[in-house]
Order: sequence, then C-alpha cells, then structure tokens
Amino acid sequence: MTGAAETLSLPGLEAAAEILIDRWGIPHIYAASQRDAFFVQGFNAGRDRLWQIDLWRKRGLGLMAADLGAGYVERDRAARLLLYRGDMAAEWACYGAEAQSRTEAFVAGINAYIDLVEREPARLPMEFRAMGTKPQRWIAEDVVRCRAHARVRNLDSEIARTNIVAAFGADADRLHKGLQPEWRLQIPEGLEPHAIPPEVLRLYLLGCEPHPIDSATPAEPLADTGEWGSNNWALTPGRTTTGRAILASDPHRVHDQPSLRYIAHLVAPGLDVIGAGEPAIPGVSLGHNDRLAFSLTIHPSDQEDLYVYELSETDPDLYRYGGGWERMRLVSETIPVLGAEPVTVELRFTRHGPVLHVDAANRRAYALRSVWWEPGTAAYMASLGYLTAGNFEEYQRALEGWGAPSTNHVVADVDGHIGWQAAAKIPVRPSWDGLMPVPGDGRHEWAGTIQASTLPSAKDPACGWLGSSNQMNLPADYDYRRHKTGFEWTDVARYMRLSESLAGEKRWSVEDTLALQTDVLSVPARRLCALLAAAPGKAAAAARACLAGWDHRVTAESGPAALFEIWFTNHLMPAIPKALGPEGLAQMVGVVDTQLYLEILEAASDPGFGAEPVAARDALLLTTLEAAWAEARERLGGDPARWSWGSIHQGYFSHPLSRLAPPELAGKLDVGPAPKGGSNLTINNNGYRGTDFRVMSGVSWRMVLDVGNWDASWTINAPGQSGDPASPHYRDLFLIWARDEYVPMLYSRKAVEGATEARIQLLPG
Repeated sequence: MTGAAETLSLPGLEAAAEILIDRWGIPHIYAASQRDAFFVQGFNAGRDRLWQIDLWRKRGLGLMAADLGAGYVERDRAARLLLYRGDMAAEWACYGAEAQSRTEAFVAGINAYIDLVEREPARLPMEFRAMGTKPQRWIAEDVVRCRAHARVRNLDSEIARTNIVAAFGADADRLHKGLQPEWRLQIPEGLEPHAIPPEVLRLYLLGCEPHPIDSATPAEPLADTGEWGSNNWALTPGRTTTGRAILASDPHRVHDQPSLRYIAHLVAPGLDVIGAGEPAIPGVSLGHNDRLAFSLTIHPSDQEDLYVYELSETDPDLYRYGGGWERMRLVSETIPVLGAEPVTVELRFTRHGPVLHVDAANRRAYALRSVWWEPGTAAYMASLGYLTAGNFEEYQRALEGWGAPSTNHVVADVDGHIGWQAAAKIPVRPSWDGLMPVPGDGRHEWAGTIQASTLPSAKDPACGWLGSSNQMNLPADYDYRRHKTGFEWTDVARYMRLSESLAGEKRWSVEDTLALQTDVLSVPARRLCALLAAAPGKAAAAARACLAGWDHRVTAESGPAALFEIWFTNHLMPAIPKALGPEGLAQMVGVVDTQLYLEILEAASDPGFGAEPVAARDALLLTTLEAAWAEARERLGGDPARWSWGSIHQGYFSHPLSRLAPPELAGKLDVGPAPKGGSNLTINNNGYRGTDFRVMSGVSWRMVLDVGNWDASWTINAPGQSGDPASPHYRDLFLIWARDEYVPMLYSRKAVEGATEARIQLLPG
C-alpha cells in the first residue's frame, strides 16, 4: 500500500469500518454490518460528490431558488409537480425488504459527512464557496420522492405527433416516427387533434432538466437532444476462450462533470458487490457480486400519457369527467428564495396527475399521468433488491419490483448461465395505444399496470449470446396488441453491428470483447455508401470519391468519417422531411428517426418522391452530399487528405458552473477536449451536436467482466471518480477514456490492497 492514511470518528457508525481507495479513485468499503456498509457508502458519496448530490436533491425537491434566487422559482414549482406524493409504505415495499433501512443508513452517512464539513470547513467543496451556498441534510424519502432524474417516455412524442396530425393529417406522421412492431396510428376516441400549447412541454422539461444552472436563462430548459441508449451482452462459456461467461455493459447518457455514475465496492457479512450507480442512490445498479454479473439498458416502453380536459365555463378548476364535473385538487407550497421573501405557489392536480398547463382561452387543461405517481418507480432503486442475487431466477424475482426506467437486464453467473429480462411498470391501456394524448373525461383509463413477469425474457439461448442496444426486441410471439408496451424504439444500427459481430461460432476472449465494446463501424454509413455507389451520374464526384474507399469506421483519424457525419447529421437527415412532407413538417418532427429515414431512402417508395422515386431519391442524396462537401471544406480546410473526424468531434465534460465562473475557475471545472471516434449510431456511442460536433452524450462508463475471475474485470468512468476539482481523481481517467482504454475493477481484498492509494479508517463516534 502507498499513499495517505486518515482516521476519523463518525457519530452514527456502529462499528469500525474502512475505505480503501485504489489508484483509479474507486472506493472499496469494508464494514462489520450491511447497515454500516450503506452508511459508509453515503459518507463516501459526500466525500467525493457532495456538491453534485446536493444539487441533485435540491433540483429534485424544488429547492433551487433558495440558493440561486427568484429566477428559479418556476423551476422549483415544476419540480414539485413531478414529485411522488403517494403512500410511502407501498413505495418502500417495492424495492425489497431492506430498502428503507439501507436508504436510511445511506442518507445518515451523507449527513455524517456534512457534519464533518461543518466541523472542518476546509473540506467544503469549492463549488459551495463559489456560490456562497451550503449543503443540506437528507432524509430517506428525498432519495425516492424525486422521480424526474431519469425520464420515462413518451410525452414529447405524443405532443409532436398531435401537432403534426392537427396541422397536416395522420398520413404526415409517417415521417415522424417508425412504429414497431407493425402498427397503424389510431386517433383516440374523443380527441380533437389540435396544436398543443408549447407551455405543456416547457413546464415538463423545466421539472426534468438535469442541468438547471447550465441554462442560459433559469426559466428556460435546455433542448432535449434525444440522445439516450446503451449496450449490454453476455456470452456463454461455450462462446468464450476463458471457459467462463463474459458480460459487457456500457450505458449511455448525457455527458456531465461530475460524471453521472460512480463506482463503489461494498463489503460486509452477506454482501460483496462492486459496480456503478448514480452517486445519490444507495447500492449499485450495474456490476457484480460473488456469483452474478448484472447490467441494464433502456427498453423504450411507454410509461406516461398526456390527458386533455374540457374546463367549465364558470369555474376553471372544474374539468369534465364522466357525466359531470370534477374539481382539481389544489396544493399550496412555499418556496424559499435567496434574498427575497418566500413565494407561495399553487399546484393543481387532476385524478390523473399534475396539471402542466391551463389554456383558459380554449377552456382546456393538460395533465400528466405517469408511472411516476405509482409506488416503486424511483429510478434504479429496485436494484437494491438484486444485490445479493445468486442466479438469474433470483434476479428475476427481484425485478418484479422494478418500475422505472424501463430496462433490459442482462446477467451472467459463475455457473455459466446467461439471461435477459425486460423490466418496467407499464400501463395497461385497453382503449388506446399511447401514441397521442387522450381526453381526461373517463373514456381512457389505465386498467392497472404490468411488471417484469409479463414482459419477455430469455435464458441460455442456443446461439450462445444475448444482448440489447435499445432495439425493438419483443419476441415474435409476444402479444403486443394486448400488452401495448410501446411502439417507438431507438435506431437498430448498434444492435445490427453487435449481432453481426457475435453471429457464428467464434470464441471470444476478454480482449476481443473490449475491442467490440469500442467498435466504431457505422452500419448506416455502410448502407448509405452502397446507395451512393449505385447512383448514376457525376454529381458530387469529389465527395463520392472521398467516401468510395472508406471502410465505414468512424475513427478519430478518418477524413471520410468527418465528411459522412457532416452529411448525415446536418444535411441528409434534415432534408428528408422537407423533401417528402408538407412545408413546415420538418420543424415539428424534432429529433429525427434515423432508422425510419434510412428505410425510406433504401425503399425509395415514399409518395413524397413523386413519379420517379429512385431518381428523386438519388438526387436528394447527391445534392445534400454536395452541400456537406462544402461544409466540410469550410470546417476542415481545402485539402481532404488532412481532414480528421477527431479534429471536430471531441470529448468534453462541462461543469454546470463553468459558464458562470471566471476563466481561471472554469478551467479547473471543465475537462477536455480530446479527439473521439464513433457516433451515436456506433457501438462505441459518442453522440454529438451538429453545431460544432462536440461530444455531448454516449458512453462514459463501461465494464467487461470475466465472470467468476473477478479481478480480471475492466472498467472506465470518465472523466474521473471524484467530483472535487481539487482531487487527483477529478480528471485522471479522461484521456484513458478518450483513447478507448480501461482500468482494472478489482474485487478480492488481496488485489485491492495491492493497488490501494489511500486508506480511511472510520471509528464509531
């Protein structure tokens, strides 16, 4: 062991414990009881991520204005509308018998660190000093009542679709989202399609906004990029070179600093689990114990609905329901405000959920019904139930309490078994499909919900592998017309690449798996370049020549990759709804469905192509490619031989305060840039914004596990484990991540001791 040692006395700790911090910043917590392990996990979360989790709590509970002033009152009101307000006993029961006590221990540990900071102010993170704020103490309910930190689906799509249908008719929705499995849009009985007021989505996004300080204006949410996804897969021992199962996992989210995820190792009698989770939540959601490896991706289920109400002419708090009128429930709450008197706000609720907007002129109100108002839907909390699961069947039983977000779980055990289970709480909609809003007059009510046991699963398939990349994966025999779990899925490109790679009988090593997890071959590029090669004529000759010999790998060094991504994102995809749909449609579509648009281009049969569809398709390809060539020359210079994707596509982790901080402090807060390969449609997911191609989302945490040989596991968590800008672990993993490399995720006490950088001894206070 090398490095520092520290001994602390902690009131609330029941027996001696210790934290061994390895050279990559991963804390390994050893405690005499499971209760103390979660207490120390909370204490350690405060040690490494105090400002981040404090902001998480204040944003979720609607307490931002107390720190930041009157400009945040509307955000706080929106956040409070989205809180869980149901029965707490039912809520805790969903997450397993130990969930409440573990969470109580966890928040007690956070509070113990806050107490330590008050005794030793030098430990206060610099963000609090810069803002003139202080961390607040937690109660266990804070962890679960905040629902909006991981969004569910599909309010924004419902609104976009209704606006499209109202303006152009149902046929225009063919250019909005592809529906899977096969489905025809059905306008719900009683709904009069109309333009949904923008205030509806605006208030919802204010309540869900993960970057409340980043926004240019406190009362305006940042745009929804639509970038989400993940990969996971497992191989049976018969498909590996190790003779053991291998599991790979890389969830994708918006890139933040501090990082969204945090790796921790908890060891106590009956508990030995390591992996990643969100730092404000006890336990881990992705990782392994001594017998079972577990991972998850998003399974894009439909878990929320917009309800539209007719209001009374004489009383705007009355809405039509059944044969009469029903009164909204009014809740008054007081929001503390920095430098001003507290503000009292009114929150309105219908029987279905919070009222997002009242359109008095048209006598309409809009409310959200969501699984968030049902017990058991705090994000990732149900992972507490599977931390000690020893096999797939025990894991499945724990998932029956899983509510949100909707997920694909892939597991592998030390006996060589692998399994997949979809898990979510999903509404049963007897009279509609969830794709559009419905009248709130009683005609369209949920008939309960379904859970994991009604959703598909698989174990030990004959092909020797299973996995997910957010693709449509309902089996052919699944009764989706009865269980309408959702019809909107992410692009299949990543899964196509994964499945073609894992097909056959090749035996995979851990090293092979690491390489596949960082693979940057673009299936959409391969498909579109094939269309270009077949297009007649000499238009866009220089650009076509640039792409002709390309291997479709979106590497940071590749010039053709830069041209392709500029073309795909800024020219080709936006041109499709403009070319094929009515004027004005493109502005309503929002985030484009790239899989749908690729299929439209390949089929060349959309009526918007006109009498000569193939020629019109080819003309669209070539005119947009010519425009992309001009943009590439402007951005990258006149010599294509010197172009590289990584010169514009760069990893960068922006801290929420850096926009407000002076340059010297901002330089300490932000991490980057560094060239990155990939795109949001490669397995190595690095989504970007089209304005400057900065990487904004995708993979920041990964793991690959040699199941049973746990010390041979690999991980990365960019840009670093710590949220303290003064820590050596704040940015130490960034360049390793940028190079698509990994660090060990050690498990045995012997291996951990050999890599320990610092030791914190904790004694009961």
